[in-house]
Amino acid sequence: MPAPSSNLAAVIAVISCSVLLVGMAAPPGGSAKTAGEAAQAAPSIPTLADEKPRDYPGIHNVVAFAEGFYSGSVPEGDAGFDSLVALGVKTVISVDGAIPELDRAKARGMRYVHLPIGYDGFDDTRKGQLVRAVRDLPKPIYIHCHHGKHRSAGAAGTVGVSLGWITNDQAAARMKVSGTAEGYKGLWACTAKAAPMMSALIDAASADFPEVTKPDSMTAAMVTIDEVFDRLKIVEKNGWVVPQDHPDLAPAADAGKLADLYRLLADDSHVTALAEDARADFRALLAAGSERAGALETMLAAGAPKSTGVAASDEAAIAEHKKKLSAAMKQLTANCKDCHVKYRD
Repeated sequence: MPAPSSNLAAVIAVISCSVLLVGMAAPPGGSAKTAGEAAQAAPSIPTLADEKPRDYPGIHNVVAFAEGFYSGSVPEGDAGFDSLVALGVKTVISVDGAIPELDRAKARGMRYVHLPIGYDGFDDTRKGQLVRAVRDLPKPIYIHCHHGKHRSAGAAGTVGVSLGWITNDQAAARMKVSGTAEGYKGLWACTAKAAPMMSALIDAASADFPEVTKPDSMTAAMVTIDEVFDRLKIVEKNGWVVPQDHPDLAPAADAGKLADLYRLLADDSHVTALAEDARADFRALLAAGSERAGALETMLAAGAPKSTGVAASDEAAIAEHKKKLSAAMKQLTANCKDCHVKYRD
């Protein structure tokens, strides 16, 4: 058979190359995507260079504390978990008190771990569990609380330092990017005193990573709520300034704890056992309490108004600020009394 002409050979080569490229570009069962479409489908990954938190569909306030280790808000519905998948997340760790949405995570092949902490920080036992979980479980890892500003950032900072991934100063800087308020002294203290942990010490921590950690009972929660109110009243009595003889008080953290407790109690067995109308009414009171406590938390975390340099103006602004705090506290107390009249007294 005679050899093909050079022109015919060139045509055959072009056709063969085109077929090969088409086969490589189009995934099985789908059509080929342009470079622009591919870039749009893959979200930008959070980095340590970020000076602001990132938002994605269903997750907010996402901040990197190390490569493949992110802090942020609770995932909201399918959109939130789909965003985690797009970020490549393999493990989700919740430090919030609410029960995690295990089904949505498992449906997407992600591991969920539930290790709640408080606004006032966490002890060495919980720190060891968190550090071991982050060290041992598949990465990338997404750690979250409710809003993604305070508890998850404090936990991420402490874990990052404990694993030697970042320094204390770098951890504090990332917490500031997350928006962790200065009033959460316990969380800041956990990160400030953290130090790289030896492998043997991490190995000694529990490797039991629970999917769900059940919250305290209604009775225990009510005791805690009473204690929180007592501490807030001490600060209010002192003109909304932490008294010198009670430097341990953290009013913003306490208000945040109240908001969380009210939110979590909505699914307590005592509530679900109520008749339908009573259950709806009780949950409405809890929701109102959580909203009012959250408003007080926001005001306390913001702190006193900044100085204008004019004494009279500054005094008036501070007086107005304290007046608003007391008004918010009054609304919160009234909500609590309404609930007691109907369901406790």
